[in-house]
Amino acid sequence: MHHFFSELVTALYATSYAIKMMPKKGVTPEGYYDYTVFPLEGFWSLEAGSIGLDKDQLIYKIMIRQPDFMTSELLEIARESIAKKVPAEHREQLKFEEITEGLNLQMLHLGSYDDEPATFAKMEAFCAENNLERLSKNHKEIYLSDASKVAPEKLKTTLRFQIKYK
Repeated sequence: MHHFFSELVTALYATSYAIKMMPKKGVTPEGYYDYTVFPLEGFWSLEAGSIGLDKDQLIYKIMIRQPDFMTSELLEIARESIAKKVPAEHREQLKFEEITEGLNLQMLHLGSYDDEPATFAKMEAFCAENNLERLSKNHKEIYLSDASKVAPEKLKTTLRFQIKYK
């Protein structure tokens, strides 16, 4: 999983930077403004029937938020512009979609990804104390640090899950 995952991350970043740099390549999308490429995000869920946190049982969807001017047409232009850098099988997995997350609780997790259960436990305790209910074990992670450049104990990750009032 890890090797394939990192190749998908590479495809996402290549595409996101291709969109950001379009004006330098002579294409200025309508409504374009300069911006910083957003951090990598991932939705994570366990396969039905799995017990505990077995990383091989995780189902994930990774994404990078795009600026307001983004369109499906721009994705196609970007997909073509990264053809030399990213294999077709990974380019074909790229989709542009709008996601509405609804009411959620989030917390900044500092440290290794392996220590996330302790942060989730704090979040669930907060829910219990405040008449909130976690809707499922699915969650989102927003990677504020580059794991290839930052020591595990210094990683910053936003953890988020959907909630409802009891």
